[in-house]
Amino acid sequence: MAHTAAVSVWAFAFSLCLGVSECYFSIPLRIHTGKFNVSSDVDLTPLRRVVLMSDGNGLSLASDPTGTVNFLDMVNNLEGDSGRGYYIEMSLGTPGQKVNILVDTGSSNFAVAAAPHPFITHYFNTELSSTYESVGRTVAVRYTQGNWEGELGTDRVAIPKGPNGTFIINIAAILLSDGFFLPGVNWQGILGLAYPTLARPDSSVEPFFNSLVKELGIPDIFSLQMCGAGLSASSAADPAGGSLVMGGAEPTLYRGSVWYTPIIEEWYYQVEVLKLEVGDQNLDLDCREYNMDKAIVDSGTTLLRLPVNVFNAVVEAITRSSLIQDFSSGFWDGTKLACWMKGETPWRFFPKLSIYLRATNTSQSFRITILPQLYIQPITDVDGTLDCFRFGVSSSANGLVIGATVMEGFYVVFDRAQQRLGFALSSCAVSGGAALSEIAGPFSAADVAADCSNGALKEPILWVISYSLMAVCALVLIILLLLLVLPLRRRDRSGEITDESSLVRHRIK
Repeated sequence: MAHTAAVSVWAFAFSLCLGVSECYFSIPLRIHTGKFNVSSDVDLTPLRRVVLMSDGNGLSLASDPTGTVNFLDMVNNLEGDSGRGYYIEMSLGTPGQKVNILVDTGSSNFAVAAAPHPFITHYFNTELSSTYESVGRTVAVRYTQGNWEGELGTDRVAIPKGPNGTFIINIAAILLSDGFFLPGVNWQGILGLAYPTLARPDSSVEPFFNSLVKELGIPDIFSLQMCGAGLSASSAADPAGGSLVMGGAEPTLYRGSVWYTPIIEEWYYQVEVLKLEVGDQNLDLDCREYNMDKAIVDSGTTLLRLPVNVFNAVVEAITRSSLIQDFSSGFWDGTKLACWMKGETPWRFFPKLSIYLRATNTSQSFRITILPQLYIQPITDVDGTLDCFRFGVSSSANGLVIGATVMEGFYVVFDRAQQRLGFALSSCAVSGGAALSEIAGPFSAADVAADCSNGALKEPILWVISYSLMAVCALVLIILLLLLVLPLRRRDRSGEITDESSLVRHRIK
């Protein structure tokens, strides 16, 4: 009886430990294939070079007279759009091999295809680079959509439309992938611009931008303009693009002032959302709902992603305020498109969406607003008679993600040096002479909680808890095994005891 009870306890403990160890690390990345186009209204000729200066808040503006960075050289260095992803051309290895790299502020690894794949035209051949060095470690990353595996190495990298010179960077050479490279995309790798905490297999792998700042001595700031706002797949205009400015902010790429919100934790670019409005309707939810389990700014995510309760409230509010009441539920959940006769624009039927962010003066907030042109997104036409649109907002089980749907309306400054994110009106978020985004403030934050970001445990805390539980489980199992095995040893000292199970077989990725 005692032996049977011990076996039952052992089985329960093992199943608990195995369940805990099944956790995996997931990075938001959702790219929907498609083809969008835009023509830029920004006249950047003749180009100018001016001295590096400050905006009074420590933000680097314009360019460095030493020649390390010239921000105007970085204008329009991105191609793509929210459907295909925004990517930048790089040269890897010696001699240089040109590849296009997806810009992703929601991850931290610099990874590039190092083997053929049916959806990419070329890859980085490490054997052809005399300067590539493998570090003898494997790496695997799982995203919300897709995953890849490969090996870690280092090599020289140059950015034709970026800082001058070459620099040594950690590179993950992708050898296997599933659902990561998609048909119709024109990039062969990913540039993770977040913090070392998210780097795989661990934070000792220095991310790309950290290396760039250290080797070139540029300010720990980059800024991003994404110019695919409200673009139709059937447009005949020039391809969309944008700008990744490394080392500061380029004033020609935005209008008005830059409004700052604190980065409340340095892993993702995590911010604090205080409330959402649909038109003039405040959703009136507890602010912790918006930050469940985090709220981040991520260029690698296509849509505005909202926690389930928030998403449902947004859809309900849009339905109440929209002039069209009979939309299929498939439109809201992304399984169906809504189509209008060609030439008709549906945007007048929909309200604006506003997100309130806590300001650096924590007793205040400011509001970023996107017009319907940014979240009711043209996708395709049907037989030249219908224009079809998708809903650029989706529900999320992994927190609120301010993705390309919102970012395309703004010039976003990632001021890591002062642990803050800046938003200004993007100079390219304009259609027919009218701005597609708005920004306003400051507003009092007295009507919301002092801390809206503590609604749930964050992933690093969950990792610690998981490993702690695994350690406890291991100790319990060792004790149970000793209780089970020692009597057997007394009965048959010549028998060999083996244990085929492993508590750490399923490690957290």
